[in-house]
Amino acid sequence: MKMRAGYSIFILLVSLTLIGIVDVCNAGKLSYKFYKRTCPRAEQIVKEIIQNRTQSNPSLGARLIRMQFHDCFVRGCDASVLLDTVNNSTAEKVAIPNSSLSGFDVIDDIKTAIERACPKVVSCADILALAARDAVSAPFSKPLWDVQLGRRDGMVSLATETNGNLPSPFANFTSLIQLFNRKGLDVNDLVVLSGAHTIGVAQCATFSSRLYNFTGKGDADPSLDPTYAEALRKQCPNPASPTITVEMDPTSSLSFDNHYYDILLQKKGLFVSDAALLTNRNSNKIVTRLQRSRSSFFPAFAKSVKKMGAIEVLTGNAGEIRQNCRVVDP
Repeated sequence: MKMRAGYSIFILLVSLTLIGIVDVCNAGKLSYKFYKRTCPRAEQIVKEIIQNRTQSNPSLGARLIRMQFHDCFVRGCDASVLLDTVNNSTAEKVAIPNSSLSGFDVIDDIKTAIERACPKVVSCADILALAARDAVSAPFSKPLWDVQLGRRDGMVSLATETNGNLPSPFANFTSLIQLFNRKGLDVNDLVVLSGAHTIGVAQCATFSSRLYNFTGKGDADPSLDPTYAEALRKQCPNPASPTITVEMDPTSSLSFDNHYYDILLQKKGLFVSDAALLTNRNSNKIVTRLQRSRSSFFPAFAKSVKKMGAIEVLTGNAGEIRQNCRVVDP
């Protein structure tokens, strides 16, 4: 009996050791089951709140996927875009490219609910990644992509770091691909992730330079469909008003699909950066391929958004798990 008891204790110790080894191995990388033991309801909590909020705000998907994009391209996917300004340290969210971001209140609500269930376990960076996925997926019967988890939250947020890290709507192809390459993304990711412009709206100031005196002759950008340019001029007077917005994908701004590539080939891409995708042979081919096959867009987006969601992530003991997504823990 003593031998059996000793053997059982030995097996138990070995099992616990192996669990510890697994935890250490998972600590430095992302995993689809990261919170399986520590906060098993985390994903369900996010899903329930997002489903509720998208019913009254169907544009939430566009808002949150944009927020995740802006977060990941500055300091990596560390939820630094969620931090508020503290003292003289001006945060990312008040930088001009981020001044139109919205949906922070939704992230706050999710964080509050998760903290009640699992205090100091789930990062704000993971919450943002899940919320963006679930908000875009809300009109569908299933998630459009899987989200790997295990990110930790950054402790620095500087408005000055948005310069040169966030793609500009005025950027040409060379500038865009150089920036994406620096983030570990390629030309396919550039074209596929630009497809998120199929949902959401844009302020007139982000594209009005294409409508008025583009070449110094009082004309519109020749790469923009003339009829579309005229329609945009009627919506966006000169100078541009910060209160007026326009659908990025005309007539389809609430539908996440491949329609963006249709309008792109019709020369109705809203931004200079949209039109730029047609100026490179490789990106033009990708645009055409995605336009021809609606079914190919969804798996392509799933693959590219997974890559984006892993940019410069903090894992293991790096960073922290914030209790409030707006402030670094004391």
